[in-house]
Amino acid sequence: MKKSKLVFSNHVGVEPENVVMLVLAYKMQARKMGFFTKDEWLKGLGEMQCDSVQKLQCRLDFLRCLLNDPYQFKAIYRYAYDFARDKDQRSMDMETAEAMLLLLLGEHWPLLRQFSQFLDQSKYKVINKDQWCNILEFSRTIYNDLSNYDVDGAWPVMLDEFVEWLKAERAKNDIS
Repeated sequence: MKKSKLVFSNHVGVEPENVVMLVLAYKMQARKMGFFTKDEWLKGLGEMQCDSVQKLQCRLDFLRCLLNDPYQFKAIYRYAYDFARDKDQRSMDMETAEAMLLLLLGEHWPLLRQFSQFLDQSKYKVINKDQWCNILEFSRTIYNDLSNYDVDGAWPVMLDEFVEWLKAERAKNDIS
């Protein structure tokens, strides 16, 4: 980790891996993970009416609350894809995708652990933007028991394969 990131997070009092740092980057519309340009910094802090570290610290609870608003969360989630992926690639590598999914959905999607297991065992090496966006919709709309999953729905193949895999895993565990 670069010293500048540690210094900033130490001043603000937030670990770099804390989801509030992603929300802060979203509010600043940062284009690159771990870095803020001078323009992003000035514009973002200006819009949040923060002209000191103390004022930014006072806004952290507000930034965390944005995650509780479904529309803001969706915007932050979508932003995270372009923010976290390697800018030379159209897709996000699986290691980064899994880390971002854990950061964003870890407390909210009970099937995330199984989804990560599926990804680790699957042929997938990257996640494209359509898959990324649909993972959020899937996590919000499909029941944990999969009872409302429509096999004829318009989900990406990755999610269809996850459902098949999860049903097979559950069937194996029921037999055991």
